[in-house]
Amino acid sequence: MDGQLTFLGIESSCDDTGAAIVRHQPGKAAEILSNVVASQTELHAAFGGVVPEIAARAHVEKLDLMIEAALMQAGLQLADVDGIAVTAGPGLIGGVLAGVMAAKGLAAATGLPLVGVNHLAGHALTPRLTDALCFPYLMLLVSGGHCQFLRVEGADSFSRLGGTIDDAPGEAFDKTAKLLGLPQPGGPSVEAEARRGDAARFAFPRPLLDRPGCDLSFSGLKTALMRARDGVVAEKGGLTRADRADLCAGFQVAVRDVLAEKSRRALLACPGISGFAVAGGVAANQSLRAALENVAAQAGVAFLAPPLALCTDNAAMIAFAGMERFREGARDDLTLSARPRWPLDNKAPALIGSGKRGAKA
Repeated sequence: MDGQLTFLGIESSCDDTGAAIVRHQPGKAAEILSNVVASQTELHAAFGGVVPEIAARAHVEKLDLMIEAALMQAGLQLADVDGIAVTAGPGLIGGVLAGVMAAKGLAAATGLPLVGVNHLAGHALTPRLTDALCFPYLMLLVSGGHCQFLRVEGADSFSRLGGTIDDAPGEAFDKTAKLLGLPQPGGPSVEAEARRGDAARFAFPRPLLDRPGCDLSFSGLKTALMRARDGVVAEKGGLTRADRADLCAGFQVAVRDVLAEKSRRALLACPGISGFAVAGGVAANQSLRAALENVAAQAGVAFLAPPLALCTDNAAMIAFAGMERFREGARDDLTLSARPRWPLDNKAPALIGSGKRGAKA
């Protein structure tokens, strides 16, 4: 379809309940008419991480309110919408299921087309939403649960060059924050502490830089930080504010160095691209952004990063990704199912054990 489309997007894959209205006319910039998010940070704060059961119940309570708020903010009614896009995976299955059921109910009641969206595709297509970036381009998807280098060739066409074989960077940031007694979410907490720290004090490893390719690993780096912390505690009987800041700074610089070097390799493996983009929650980290921008400049490639509000999970990216798929003929019916695992590149071997439910990413 070549005409103007207006889509409702629904996102509930983890701990943010989102709804958005996005309008797009081919050849013109997409317009985000509304983008509302209900955060669950306070609900999970006492547990040091996201509790799936609590998250699922909160989504059920908030989804209809967020959809109503998105429509109201956009000044529209459901009758003004051309389709409904919903995150159908991957993610915490209870939350994904809540969003899918809400979308299916709306589609059944209104007769509107329904499009299931891969949450990772939402992030990967964000540069087209914000900057109308042309295919193909290189995407570094770096978030709490995923880290992949993708050559993005179409709304449903992704080639993975490499990714994490264990912890994703966002997960490593969260675990680091927990180890150091910092509040969740860990990314912003560690970044804030790192600004006051001496990154040279602790010698942390740069995992997998001694091996070719674009795969990454952050589990060992987290373990190295824990051992450094334990060493300081054994020596001093506890951690000072300066110790914590130095640990955060050293950890963040190690992550930055790994991502920068692996990005250089990915760019070399991707000739003929229109740009290098980064998306996902960890893309909000200013130190990492600056390093990746420098890598792109050295390679002579345009660098794009979404606004901070579109780095974390949001429904605007889901609405836009649904429109992209819809224009290519994608349609789903009421048999659409929630998927805890859903790799973007089905041809690439699983980076992490797949099990009975399929590859994680």
